[in-house]
Amino acid sequence: MSISEFLSTPAEMCRREGANDRIVMSSRIRLARNLRGFPFPGWAKKADRIKSFEVMRPAVESLPMMAGSFSEAMENLSALEKQILVERHLISREHAAKAAGSGLVLNKAESLCVMINEEDHFRMQALCPGLQLRQAWQSIDELDTALERVLPYAFSPELGYLTACPTNLGTGIRVSAMLHLPALVLAEQMNQIIQAVNKLGLAVRGLYGEGTEALGNVFQVSNQMTLGESEVEIVEKLNKVLAQMIEHEENARATLLEKKPKMVFNHIGRAYGILANAHSISSKETMNLLSLARLGFDLGLFPGIQRSLVDELFVITQPAHLQNAHSEKLSAEARDLLRADMLRERLKPVKRPNPPASPPDAPAAET
Repeated sequence: MSISEFLSTPAEMCRREGANDRIVMSSRIRLARNLRGFPFPGWAKKADRIKSFEVMRPAVESLPMMAGSFSEAMENLSALEKQILVERHLISREHAAKAAGSGLVLNKAESLCVMINEEDHFRMQALCPGLQLRQAWQSIDELDTALERVLPYAFSPELGYLTACPTNLGTGIRVSAMLHLPALVLAEQMNQIIQAVNKLGLAVRGLYGEGTEALGNVFQVSNQMTLGESEVEIVEKLNKVLAQMIEHEENARATLLEKKPKMVFNHIGRAYGILANAHSISSKETMNLLSLARLGFDLGLFPGIQRSLVDELFVITQPAHLQNAHSEKLSAEARDLLRADMLRERLKPVKRPNPPASPPDAPAAET
C-alpha cells in the first residue's frame, strides 16, 4: 500500500476536533531517543545507518499501538510522497531529505509517527487536534515506555537521554502547538507576544518549524530547554502559556470588532473576493487569505458553512497535495492556475461575508 492510499483524505483529517481548535490547530509532543551501541545518524556511515534501521524498524512495528501501521524506508518514497508528509506535519523537512538507512512508521489514526534515523535514531511524535497536550503526552509516553522495553536507549544517570543536539539533552522532549493568531497580527501585538513567550524560555516559530515563515498567521510555540525539568512540568508549563495566548487572541478579536469592525470586515471581505474570483494565485497568498477567511468563519460571517472547509483548503492548495491530484508534472505557474480553479469551485456554495448592521457587542441605534 502506498502512503497516499494509507493516509486519510484531507477532508477527513480536517474534521477531527479538539479543545479550543478554532485557535489551537494541533498539539504535538516529540521525543528524541538514541540506541546504545550505535553511532548517532549524523556521524554514522551508510552501512551503520542501514544496520541500525534494520534493528529499529521491526521493533517499532511490533508495538501494540502501531498495529496496522504504514512502515517504509525513505528511499522507497518518492519526493512527492515525502513532501505530502511534510505538508501534513507528519515528518520534518530534514527527514524528507533522508534516503537509505532512514524510514518512518505511522499508525492508522495518524496520531503517532516514528521517524527513524532523522537527526536522532528515533524522533517519535504524537499529534492531536486542538489543545490536547496532556493526551499527546500520555500517548507518546506509552509508546516510549513500550519501545524502551525492547531496545536499549543511550542514557546517562547524570544527563538523561543522550541526543545528537545538546538542546534536546535530558528529557529529549519537544512540546509544541500550532496556533492560528490572525487578530494578534492584525492588532500588531504579535511581536510583543513573541518577546513575552521567549522570556519564559519558549520559542515561537513559523508554520513548518525553525527557520520558516508564519504563513497564514499560523505559529508554532514550543519549549526550548529539555534539561532540568521533568516531562510533565514542561507539558504543564506550555499548557499554561497556551491558555494565556488563547485568551490574548480572543481578546484581540473582541477588541478589533468593538473598535475597528470595518477594518476587520474589509480584510475578510477582500480575502473572500480574491479567493472566490482569482484565476491565478500562489500558495503563499492563498494561505494568508485563507487565514482571514478562517477568522471570518469564526466570527460567524459565513453561516451554514463548516470551518473544516477552510482547513481542508489550507491542505489541498499546498504544492505537493495539488500536484498529487494531477498526473502530469505541474510547473509553478500551472499550479497557481489550478489552485485558483479549485478555490473558485470549492467556494461556490459560500456566500460573500455578511457583517452585522452594527458592530457586535455594540447596542443598535435607537429610532
